[in-house]
Amino acid sequence: MDRRKFLGVATGSVLTVGGAGYLYSDKHNVVRGDAATTGPKVSPPDPVEWEILYLASLAPSGHNTQPWFVKYSEPHHWIICNDKSRWLPAVDPNQRETMLSVGAFLQNLEYAASNAGYTCQFDLLAATNQDEDVVAVKLIESESAPAFDIGKIKHRRTVRSDYLNRLLSKEDTAYLFEEEKDFFSFIPSGAKEWRYLNEQTIEANRLQSYRNSAEKELSEWIRFSSEDAEKHRDGLTAASMEINGLPGWIVRNFYEESSVMKKGFRDRNIENVIEQVSQSAGWLLITSKDDSVAALLETGKRMQRLFLKVRERGIAIHPMTQILEESLTNRLVNQATGISDRIQFILRVGYVDNYPPPVSLRRPVDWFISAEHYS
Repeated sequence: MDRRKFLGVATGSVLTVGGAGYLYSDKHNVVRGDAATTGPKVSPPDPVEWEILYLASLAPSGHNTQPWFVKYSEPHHWIICNDKSRWLPAVDPNQRETMLSVGAFLQNLEYAASNAGYTCQFDLLAATNQDEDVVAVKLIESESAPAFDIGKIKHRRTVRSDYLNRLLSKEDTAYLFEEEKDFFSFIPSGAKEWRYLNEQTIEANRLQSYRNSAEKELSEWIRFSSEDAEKHRDGLTAASMEINGLPGWIVRNFYEESSVMKKGFRDRNIENVIEQVSQSAGWLLITSKDDSVAALLETGKRMQRLFLKVRERGIAIHPMTQILEESLTNRLVNQATGISDRIQFILRVGYVDNYPPPVSLRRPVDWFISAEHYS
């Protein structure tokens, strides 16, 4: 929706509701801190296990679908599973991104367990991206398990706007990429490859915004009202899309799934992308040697390790994977960037002056533990 139309809707909405109506309407974006992190505790998981699993669930995922659930085998022994009901077949038909998200979940789990005094024994179970049982995990008590600052997990956030165009310093580049440089390719602002990725990101978003199956799928994961946000504790909210103030109020009170399919909504998304790609220090591409389940899980872990390092340096990350999701843009990206390995993540990177707190919602642990496995 263009700015003039949006302001017109805003004015009309305010006049329609009236002063008294506005006072009693939904004026506050629902954010993570508003919701309880746990539901009713179910035995046998003890508080430590509960905390580890909740911290694991703070991993990012496409449309914030949180595509995992946990089978509880016995104390300190779980199976991390692939939740088919949370797949995104329109933009991720082969569940490649699902496996990357489960990998990020596993990295959070490993860090949280280590901070609680455990090492993790992982046993890969899945042979394909569609298998339900992905990884078996055993927690083993260890006096030498290194402490990890779980505040980094709790405060990780995807930031979408207000990036500075300042290039990354050599010190920050070394800190972020040096240990995993074989899998990272950083393309700085101003390079011809940077311009190519800007252009193709815009084009991929234009293709996706007007591909009805993808747009319909997106609409099903946007929680427009606060009531829906609190009910589902997943998906995209006005807050996580960084729609605040009066525009956020309009979205929460007047938008619904059908709004996403309208031309104005689609065009406004493309305008947002054009503005976003104009702001960055560059693009970071994360690669893997192949597309096996093991490689995708490790790549998801690798991305999460990076994500947990950037905030302390005032650096934001915005995954923008649409190039990889659209066949017309995906087929030439390796050639255009000079990368031979498989590209699994395309991340917009940049400094920000103000780092906002996390707002994306998460389900309580008892919502994603498979209760039938309790004995």
